[in-house]
Amino acid sequence: MSAVLEAAPQAAATRPRESIYQPEQQGLIFPEVPHFSSAAQHRTHLKERLVGACRAFALQGFDYGFAGHLTVRDPEDPTLYWTNPMAVHFSQVKVSNLILADHDGKVVEGRHAINRAGFVLHAAVHEAHQDIVAMCHAHTLYGTAFATLGRKLDPISQDAAAFFEDHVVIGDEAGQVAVEVKAGHKVANAFQGVKAAIHQNHGLLTASRHSIESAAFWFIALERCCQQQLAVAAAGITPTLVTPERARYSREHVGSDYIGWLHFQTIWDQLLATQPDMFD
Repeated sequence: MSAVLEAAPQAAATRPRESIYQPEQQGLIFPEVPHFSSAAQHRTHLKERLVGACRAFALQGFDYGFAGHLTVRDPEDPTLYWTNPMAVHFSQVKVSNLILADHDGKVVEGRHAINRAGFVLHAAVHEAHQDIVAMCHAHTLYGTAFATLGRKLDPISQDAAAFFEDHVVIGDEAGQVAVEVKAGHKVANAFQGVKAAIHQNHGLLTASRHSIESAAFWFIALERCCQQQLAVAAAGITPTLVTPERARYSREHVGSDYIGWLHFQTIWDQLLATQPDMFD
């Protein structure tokens, strides 16, 4: 059973509205951020959503051999994080094969090995930024292609505006596989107050101060934005950009961690209906 069904309820009317998308009218069906009565309950929820994020990546075709790693911080011990197992396809990740690791890369729970590159990058970010609870990275087609340009996304659309002044380009160690600890520290330094990074000649990374669902959705969105920008560039026509003022306005309303979480709920519902083996 999904942990969201077991989450301790809190009346929607007593919660402050985080977004204009939340209905003001009472009694309507609308996703609510769950609250928990215990760390164990919270942990079950996080593990299930981490599996859901991996399955969502599989649906998007983000797999590339053993490359790609998603992490979420443990709710009881913030020095530990849950992650997908090494050399297991995103579509085969389930609650039973997740692993729990510390910041030194030691597996403290689970039977599978950890991805060395995942440890180097994610552990460094989690350790340097205690507010970051989740992080995603995968070797995707359009994100990797766009990363070769060494530039930020242009605000060519409302979708791209969600990342306006909220992502960075990391040039350090560009194209060199991140298996040394110092590489992780350089990536960690870049994640100061932003939700996404384009690592030159490598690919995309997203982080969330809210949830694994938000980190996963914004990764999916960032990949789509890279695809859109490459398509516009291929057309050979200079696009009309969203003005900075309008881009900031759009980012405030459609680019938050909460909105990323809310977007992911549609994916979660689809996964619940089609992939019950997630909870094995």
